[in-house]
Amino acid sequence: MNAQRRLVVIVGPTASGKSALAIALAEQLGGEVIACDSTQVYRYFDIGTGKVPETEQHGIPHHLVDLAEPNEIFTAGEYRRRALETLDTICTREKLPILTAGTGLYLRALLEGLADAPTRSEKVRGRLRQRSAGRGPDYLHRILARLDRESASRIEPADAQKVIRAIEIRLLSGEPASTLHQRGRAGLEGYRVIKIGLMPPRAALYQRIEQRVNLMLESGWLGEVKRLLSQGIAPTTKPFGFLGYAQLRDVLGGKMELGEAVRQIQQATRRYAKRQITWFRKEPDVLWIESFGDDSVAQAEAYRLIAAGNQIHTQWH
Repeated sequence: MNAQRRLVVIVGPTASGKSALAIALAEQLGGEVIACDSTQVYRYFDIGTGKVPETEQHGIPHHLVDLAEPNEIFTAGEYRRRALETLDTICTREKLPILTAGTGLYLRALLEGLADAPTRSEKVRGRLRQRSAGRGPDYLHRILARLDRESASRIEPADAQKVIRAIEIRLLSGEPASTLHQRGRAGLEGYRVIKIGLMPPRAALYQRIEQRVNLMLESGWLGEVKRLLSQGIAPTTKPFGFLGYAQLRDVLGGKMELGEAVRQIQQATRRYAKRQITWFRKEPDVLWIESFGDDSVAQAEAYRLIAAGNQIHTQWH
């Protein structure tokens, strides 16, 4: 592999402007954008997952979105495989790959590799589902918290797939997933990686989150959910557990008022942003910018940091 290959990674909490910064840098540096987001890999779930509409991509190619059907299981391992292929293709075209990372686990899988975790056990999974039947999503999450506190701290109780997988790993391997993931991994080779982090002031970020939720609703989010349900996509599929989709599904089912749904979505998104901040602060070698990615000053600073680090080959200027 060409040792001169470069990869720019943009990390930060939701609503911090990662996509805006990536597009601006791609325009300046001849780049293409790669999404690193566990929600955007699913087709049809567009507005609430923050996919950049084609009309706002400024002609910049975007990769690794819309890869899986709603009822499919998509893993960090599959993301790594697709990402490696995409990186190679972009670099072969002598373009700069710019990765927007909202899902820390996917980023870790790409940069650090994956541990040799035990394979799925339908017997264990069936037993867990049977025990949790009728007890709500918090039941399995409480079990996980007793077995693997670190994994429980970063996995939402509503994300049953990840909760069950973490419990499964702990039961089958005898070790927490968080420990297992630190061993036996082959990291990304042949790339020089520069990481830019967006960390806007917390109050401003929370205000932006509230505005973003309102804008998503104005853009037709509720109609999108109604359309997905009318098309026969089961409300129990994983994407309907994503932030906002579960609440809007309940609104359409008459179980919740829209105003209460908005309040819950905004609160849950703020909590998610806090978890992302905690995760990415532990990411090594990040060059932090205390602003939003759509700010022209922040964009200039990101360009300066990349150039100062001698990260961009002259052919990309």
